[in-house]
Amino acid sequence: MAHIDYYFATVSPYTYLAGTRMEVVAAKHGATIAYKPLDVIALFGRTGGIKPAERHESRKENRLQELRRQAKKNDMPINLQPAHWPTNPAPSSYAFIAAQKAGGGDLGALVHAITRRCWAEEQNIAEDDVIRAALEEAGFDPALADTGMLAGAEEYAANLEEAVAAGAFGAPFYVVDGTEKFWGQDRIGDLDLFLAGKL
Repeated sequence: MAHIDYYFATVSPYTYLAGTRMEVVAAKHGATIAYKPLDVIALFGRTGGIKPAERHESRKENRLQELRRQAKKNDMPINLQPAHWPTNPAPSSYAFIAAQKAGGGDLGALVHAITRRCWAEEQNIAEDDVIRAALEEAGFDPALADTGMLAGAEEYAANLEEAVAAGAFGAPFYVVDGTEKFWGQDRIGDLDLFLAGKL
């Protein structure tokens, strides 16, 4: 049985655009998933990337066009300049970590519930009430937004170190069985083919 380490960022538009397609692929092939939220800006800094705000204007323009096209291809609404971005990804990430430990809900749905609020619904995912609503939507106890902050901070930092060691450099990033790497929501089809033994 294959295992996927899923590195993602709750503020990443490409994590939003992944929706729950990776989870569908994993279920199809019986693969397990370990969800690893991280600070993608710190990951850029550690792996040779550049913060979106500091990129050349041509790269900024291309990014916005690509987001628009990818959203259209996946039939997903998107606000290319959301009111609450960038925002602090730590609170939503800590809550996700607490939910993963607590169980009882749908983790893929939780990733999507959080990122959708940022990229399609003009909500600030650093705010407790927004996080609680996302938790509840995905079947988790909304009170998890208020627990496990220290443990969440430690795991959040550890996920960054693990991502660097695993060769991840963006989000979403999927690593199968510690070796095969797929960067970006537009590589989920390739992930599917790989798990099927066709790549």
